[in-house]
Amino acid sequence: MAGEFTAQMSVFKGRWRLYVVLLNTTDPWPEFSFDRAAPVPTFTERVNALSVLGFEPVPGAGWQWTEDTEIPFDPASPVVLIAGIQVRSWTGADA
Repeated sequence: MAGEFTAQMSVFKGRWRLYVVLLNTTDPWPEFSFDRAAPVPTFTERVNALSVLGFEPVPGAGWQWTEDTEIPFDPASPVVLIAGIQVRSWTGADA
């Protein structure tokens, strides 16, 4: 797997999870669960989770946070926070 991808992190079923978005495939997306809702995983924990999945942040990339809603187009819906970062296959990972 070569190239750059987007990794995202959000709370799903009460737990933070990190996953790498793989487009144009039916393969399951690589995913890591932190098994907790709080606190938010640290930068180091996120990098370690990415390495378990075989990825690393692209040099110079930073986490970007955005808000979404649990129920689309409902302004009273609970807010969902999503973090994203550009990643690449980990250079130290097995090919």
